[in-house]
Amino acid sequence: MTDTIFIKGLVIHARHGVMDHETEVGQRFVIDIELFADLSDSSRTDHLADTVSYANVVTTAVAAFKNKNYKLLERAAGAVADAILVAFPRIRAAKVTVHKPHAPIAAIFEDVGVVLTRSRHPPNG
Repeated sequence: MTDTIFIKGLVIHARHGVMDHETEVGQRFVIDIELFADLSDSSRTDHLADTVSYANVVTTAVAAFKNKNYKLLERAAGAVADAILVAFPRIRAAKVTVHKPHAPIAAIFEDVGVVLTRSRHPPNG
């Protein structure tokens, strides 16, 4: 059984992009995170220790996203997914969507971004 914890609309100012002004001034990014885990214990016990703290996930995601300036959204999203999987052993997979609403594109658009899903590798053996 896989259940989902989600965080939508996490707004972070960061300096990712390939253009000079993106890395100098930065811009607003919006991140959506879906975490896949078995939440059956916490649904019965009502104990925070039996689940994953949303606050801790947000802290981890923000640090991973802002720690370094990436050229590609794919790399920034991958850093968030990887950090979450390292920090939270209960999480089986993480889906990270990064929206770049002010991307330097010469067109009128509603949204642009990437969606990455990363899973734990099965144990060797």
